[in-house]
Amino acid sequence: MRPSLLDPLFAPVTSLPGIGAKVAALIAKVVPTDTSGREPRTGDLLFTLPHTIIDRRNRPGIAYAHEGTIVTLEVRVDRHQPPPRGNRSVPYRVFAHDDTGEITLTFFHAHAEYLAKMLPEGERVVVSGRMEWFNGRASMVHPDHIARADAAESLPLVEPVYPLTAGLSPKILRRAILSALDKLPQLPEWQDTAIIRRQTFPSFDEALRRIHNPEDPIDTSTESVAWRRLAYDEFLAGQIALALVRARVRRAAGRPLVGNGAIVEKLRAALPYSLTRSQEAALTEINADLGKPERMLRLLQGDVGAGKTVVALLAMARAIESGAQAALMAPTEILARQHMATISPLAERAGLRVAILTGREKGRERSAVLSGLEDGTINIVIGTHALFQEKVVFNDLALAVIDEQHRFGVHQRLAISSKGTAPDLLVMTATPIPRTLVLTAFGDMDVSRLTEKPAGRQPIRTVTMPLERLDELVHRMSEAVATGQKVYWICPLVEESEEIQLMSAEDRFASLKPVFGERIGLVHGRMKGAEKDEAMRAFKNGETRVLVATTVIEVGVDVPDATIMVIEHAERFGLAQLHQLRGRVGRGSKPSSCVLLYKDPLGETAKRRLSVMRDTEDGFVIAEEDLKLRGEGELLGTRQSGTPGFQVARIESHSDLLEVARDDARLLLSRDPELQSPRGEAVRLLLYLFGRDEAVRLLQAG
Repeated sequence: MRPSLLDPLFAPVTSLPGIGAKVAALIAKVVPTDTSGREPRTGDLLFTLPHTIIDRRNRPGIAYAHEGTIVTLEVRVDRHQPPPRGNRSVPYRVFAHDDTGEITLTFFHAHAEYLAKMLPEGERVVVSGRMEWFNGRASMVHPDHIARADAAESLPLVEPVYPLTAGLSPKILRRAILSALDKLPQLPEWQDTAIIRRQTFPSFDEALRRIHNPEDPIDTSTESVAWRRLAYDEFLAGQIALALVRARVRRAAGRPLVGNGAIVEKLRAALPYSLTRSQEAALTEINADLGKPERMLRLLQGDVGAGKTVVALLAMARAIESGAQAALMAPTEILARQHMATISPLAERAGLRVAILTGREKGRERSAVLSGLEDGTINIVIGTHALFQEKVVFNDLALAVIDEQHRFGVHQRLAISSKGTAPDLLVMTATPIPRTLVLTAFGDMDVSRLTEKPAGRQPIRTVTMPLERLDELVHRMSEAVATGQKVYWICPLVEESEEIQLMSAEDRFASLKPVFGERIGLVHGRMKGAEKDEAMRAFKNGETRVLVATTVIEVGVDVPDATIMVIEHAERFGLAQLHQLRGRVGRGSKPSSCVLLYKDPLGETAKRRLSVMRDTEDGFVIAEEDLKLRGEGELLGTRQSGTPGFQVARIESHSDLLEVARDDARLLLSRDPELQSPRGEAVRLLLYLFGRDEAVRLLQAG
């Protein structure tokens, strides 16, 4: 049960004065919390923080006010000039002056009576707004604030500016936020006093009030102690939640998985290459975990093509040697079938039985897989999340491998733990994640990193090219295809609508078809599974030589003899995605290249992105750059995935606080695992405030 102390913050925003259902729907678009499926709450407004401020302390006088700055002026109103009768397109103008010069206040579609009342001729008034100059004449269009000089005290000198959406006025949002602040109850302190002292943090209450009622621009900066306090609160809530998940997963009794090495040896003998140093190191760590009675909870990070699947297969072999079963879960059906194609031939040579289970297996085929899993005759099953959601019963599942691509959050990790007798968990990710993000999304896991590419992999030459040179590029591609090369041609997702996104791939396919004839194929997310498989098979077998695709091929598709990757509108993609796509080539022994086609003019961020791609192939360097350029939410695609998209914290500004929060969380839980001390009770409130109630439920479930 949520403590009743927090009830005012969990009340719907419609309980605030002046907020109806219509305004609540607009507020839902600007609060930083994911409110899908529920009405925004009063507490969501507290974390809707300003992104900038208007500083009205700037009072230069008309003549000294710079173009484009927000200024406050005290002026005398000279005369009104309404638009000609019947012509609403001409603005209403009010002329005024101060000691330094004259200004025109301009209003479109104005109410004459309202302006006559607000700006009476001959009176002194204070106006505040953006200054504009036309042909040496000062102008202010629609001042933000107008007040009689004798009532000017009512103007906020420093006013916060919040994110808005069409139809939501700044005044209404501000009023709602201040009403929410009034509802904030007196909360006990959940932070450690030593940390508060060291970081000079204000209280939670004080931090919110300072940011929402700034007295100085510094108060709304992400670097301010008020903002840092709230960021630390959020980090601490996240780290405690992860630590509780970890404790829960570990507590469900594991068992040592020890084999005689026979199957592992057969698999190693079946490999056409020897493992890299980092693959061997990762296996050593995994085997050490598997040998312990506690459950394994390990993240295997490796760049595209670093050989994670082989490491996972050898780990699964160890589980099978100990008499149990293993499962490998992939985020998409394409990737599940890809893993099947890679693992199946190797596993068969070691005498293992492998099956696949996705939404496509039906009827008799499906029943055969389900009964094979239940009676233990299937050693390894590969599939999508259907493996853990449906009526799938394992005979003895001891190891679950998740190929995760960030689409798999903490809650799903818990769900899998309920299958089998608490299986060991190995999560693989091909997106190199910066260290700070590993802490936020996977703080409950131990980490192994694969840092080398397997022997024989070629470097990929990356070039950037403007779209104007498209004809030249197509000519070069047709020459390459004539010499037997294979080309991926990726078209972007166009945000506005799925239809357009498909058209872009289909249009490109149509425009290239006359050049390449029967040697060109198309694959995109709207095609049926069987059609996608057929397009991929034709490309893999060389029946087609050019594959036009949307980003469905970003993950896991393996065509070793594809040597050229063209990414159209590369400026529209994030670094991590460009890196993933580029990793689809350079998987064989031939030199490969990647062409980033861009449309001028490029913004600063896009320029930086493309130059990073040109300069390095190191996924970890790229991930750190991506973090600097985009911030954490977008990097992990967090809104959808159960990984933490932060409401208040900004990784790029606050990463120094993350490790402090992790250590603090671990120390607190080592002393007070059930959170029952006075500080523990306060921390429970913190978990509710930042939407980590899953963690509180874990405590109650014991």
